[in-house]
Amino acid sequence: MQILKINPDNPQGRLINKVVEALEAGEVIAYPTDTVYGIGCDFFNKGAVDKVYRIKGKHRNKPLSFICSDLSDISRYAYVQDYAYKIMKRLLPGPYTFILQATKLVPKTVMTKQKTVGIRVPDNRICLEIVKALGHPMINTSITRDEDYLFEDADSIRETYGHQLAYIIDGGRIVAEHSTVVDLTGDAPVILREGKGDISMFEEA
Repeated sequence: MQILKINPDNPQGRLINKVVEALEAGEVIAYPTDTVYGIGCDFFNKGAVDKVYRIKGKHRNKPLSFICSDLSDISRYAYVQDYAYKIMKRLLPGPYTFILQATKLVPKTVMTKQKTVGIRVPDNRICLEIVKALGHPMINTSITRDEDYLFEDADSIRETYGHQLAYIIDGGRIVAEHSTVVDLTGDAPVILREGKGDISMFEEA
């Protein structure tokens, strides 16, 4: 395991490429987002997704969300209604997880029985540059010590999970708080979890 200190404002390309090589090799990494430090892997690598579930201690009936690079990338992996597109265009990149109907490109390992997915486009240049360089989504799930403890820096992650990860990306200390989860599968948005993302626009509607 290695800690990589990546500049959050101007991520170093050579370090991003090292991370992408590890993901392509089926490794799991920890990285910062705009909400929490997360762990993730290549979206299409089933073995790596299995590792994430084991590290997380998460049941298979709780699907993992994933990170897309931008709105056009989302439309490859989810069906987006017009009203949903307008909402996401206004709020992304940002601290939201949007629940959408999955397209056939999405592996079953990250899909619910209802064929929905949770998609993020965080306002964090490090993870967005990784996803762009990888060329497809990266799994995203918060890394926790227990149900309530969220990691805010790379060193504390190393103490608990270092032996299970290829890289921990040090993107600086963050104020950790879960994303706001918004279901956009119906005719109107439904807030499933209030988190870091502002929900005032939904209350106005």
